[in-house]
Amino acid sequence: MSLADPRLQGPAATETTMPTSTVTSPPSTTASNGNGARRRRYHAEGLEAGKRSTRTLLWILLAAAMIFYGFPFLYLLFTSFKTPIDTIAVPPTILPREWTLENYTNALGRSGVLASFINSAQTAIISTVLSLVLAVPAAYGITRYKTPSGRVFIMAALVTRMVPPVAIGIPLASMMSSVGLADTPIALSIAHTTISLPLSIWLMSSFFEAVPQDLEEAATVDGCSRLGALWRVVIPVVSGGIAVTAIFAFLASWNEFLFALLMTAVRSQTTPVVIANFQTQFGLDWGSMTALAAVYSIPVILLTLLLQRKIVAGMTLGAVKG
Repeated sequence: MSLADPRLQGPAATETTMPTSTVTSPPSTTASNGNGARRRRYHAEGLEAGKRSTRTLLWILLAAAMIFYGFPFLYLLFTSFKTPIDTIAVPPTILPREWTLENYTNALGRSGVLASFINSAQTAIISTVLSLVLAVPAAYGITRYKTPSGRVFIMAALVTRMVPPVAIGIPLASMMSSVGLADTPIALSIAHTTISLPLSIWLMSSFFEAVPQDLEEAATVDGCSRLGALWRVVIPVVSGGIAVTAIFAFLASWNEFLFALLMTAVRSQTTPVVIANFQTQFGLDWGSMTALAAVYSIPVILLTLLLQRKIVAGMTLGAVKG
């Protein structure tokens, strides 16, 4: 036998000559996990960057809208501080060359201005109260009973809102004069209610629709009548909507000019009519007009700031139901 025979070389030789088997290790997941985490991180960063860019774009659009809508009022405010020569300068300037309070002194010192403010406030308050007293029960009945006549009524109320005020101004003035209410705040308040009432009914109907009827049913189980449930349960829930409606009704009366021009003469003239009468022998007194208009806008701004929370609550009423 040959010494090269592996059978004569013992176990050691056998072990050394046996073929080496290749052991395959399981694939490593470290790299794949790292790539997945990196992709997720990049995706999250991309989403965050997209949100930041969208937020920035929204802020830019909001600022542009504020400048666009606020520029007329700012120009009016700057004009109220100009000298009489600067108010009629060509080309006009935005900022006054010389700041002065002469326009405010002249405007507030004229006879009848303070009385016109009182008339405007009195008329707007009466008109707002009348609109709410009539709109709240009307809107509640329309939304809770849901009869065909109720739907026709609310559509008819909206259609009357589309009628031009000039079409009913002269008949209303003639009617108020025939019943002895000419040149009184009551007559003007009733006329302003015809403008604000259709919109008030429409707004309050949308707010009452957002209130679930389960609240009223629970109140009736506890012993409340229909009127008691409305007063104790529903009215507090829609208080934000009532505030929004009140502001719209107040603004409709506060800024109204045509009815005030047709129905008032001396005793109950409102401030918009007084502002329109600011004339001199050389033309319109732009400085005094803008000064009085700036002062006249202060109550509305203060009212909006005071009712800001109610306005936000009214705008978001019914946004989340459950």
